[in-house]
Amino acid sequence: MSLIKTYVMATLAAILWGANFNLAKPVLAEMSPYLAGASRYTIAAMVMILIARFSQAVIPLREWKAYLTLGIVGVFGFNLFFFLGMAHSSAINGALIMALNPLLTAILSYFILGERPKLAQLLAFPVGIAGVAIVVLGAGAEWTIATGDLYIMIASLNWAVYNVLVKKMMPKQVSGIASTAGIMTVGALALSLAAACNGSPLVMPTAHAGLALLIMALGGGVLAYLFWNASIKHLGPAKAAIFMNLIPVTTMVIAAFEHVPPTQGQLFGAVLVISAVSFSALSGAKAR
Repeated sequence: MSLIKTYVMATLAAILWGANFNLAKPVLAEMSPYLAGASRYTIAAMVMILIARFSQAVIPLREWKAYLTLGIVGVFGFNLFFFLGMAHSSAINGALIMALNPLLTAILSYFILGERPKLAQLLAFPVGIAGVAIVVLGAGAEWTIATGDLYIMIASLNWAVYNVLVKKMMPKQVSGIASTAGIMTVGALALSLAAACNGSPLVMPTAHAGLALLIMALGGGVLAYLFWNASIKHLGPAKAAIFMNLIPVTTMVIAAFEHVPPTQGQLFGAVLVISAVSFSALSGAKAR
């Protein structure tokens, strides 16, 4: 794969993920967070199973422990708290909190895998935390964390744990398409069970919300995963992490077009978070 094609795929993955924060709003206006998560990944899992079938990629049942763990943490845990958070938080806040994920992943890698973080990551982490703190606490006198922002933080923690566990548990001799299909299927089943236990009523979304849900499922749920996995394979995690800065930028641009421009606090927090992630990723890339 050419370097330009790899860069394009990494860019598209980040843009699709960034758009998810904006697309969640019309979906949650008509569906509960539980039903939204279940619907999104039921669609995504079905498409991934079809892709696996047409590419003759077999999902090995012997790897059920890995798929169960990764599906519960990376699909169920992340999406449940993502939608719960986006029901109460702004798209920009959500994207900026998630932008800290590469640094959070690096810190958790030390505790779970024993991988010592680089000096640049240690220096960047408190700067990124400060940026997120400015975003979630705001400039008001009441220094409290909104419930929605707290849920997004938990979602980010789930995604960081997933990133670390992928290194440890993802089957090495199995097609990436097959593994992704297996993980998404577990996540979709868990999200559907949660929606049923919550008693979320089944609703047929309008064309606007339905289109947003479909884009989230196919764009941010299928294409972004495939593009990102291919990008990491060719660029490595350090260089690929730089492209994650496009996630909050994309969310801000879309929000601006929707007449919801970022506040001064969000802009300042964005500068700190993006600078921290860039410094860490660029230093890691040069060290390779």
